[in-house]
Amino acid sequence: MHTAEELHSLHSHLDRRERERKEEEEEEEEEEGSGRMSGIGPISQDWEPVVIRKKAPTAAAKRDEKAVNEARRAGGPIETIKKHNAGSNKATSSTPTLNTRKLDEETEVLSHEKVPTELRKNIMQARLDKKLTQAQLAQQINEKPQIVQEYESGKAIPNQQIVAKLERVLGVKLRGKK
Repeated sequence: MHTAEELHSLHSHLDRRERERKEEEEEEEEEEGSGRMSGIGPISQDWEPVVIRKKAPTAAAKRDEKAVNEARRAGGPIETIKKHNAGSNKATSSTPTLNTRKLDEETEVLSHEKVPTELRKNIMQARLDKKLTQAQLAQQINEKPQIVQEYESGKAIPNQQIVAKLERVLGVKLRGKK
């Protein structure tokens, strides 16, 4: 066993060694600067730096007057093209084209198919027999009242789905043979 004097000497020696070690660590930290965080270790970047540049000039920007002047000063190539009829409001040719002539020669009259007179009368008669107004009939077939009005006046373009709804609600066959 150790005597009290030897233990005291041993403790003071260990305390001195501990202080020296702490001083060495503090000196190392000062040398590294702020590159060290407590308990983590030195900080380092493991990625490449990103360089952000302006976009290359577009074709329109290259034709810009400023860009052309810079190219002249630098001795770069400059291409100039004279466009035919540029800036004028004239048609490419004063003679009518082939399509225009064909349209002018066209004599066929084009019109939409309308509701036949017989169908109009049948719808109106069946509605009146059921004592329904146009609005009530329209509501029953889930259409706007204007649709029923157009069918009865003959202005509508016939739609087979609507005619089928009218037949079902009115209980009358409106298309084909009776």
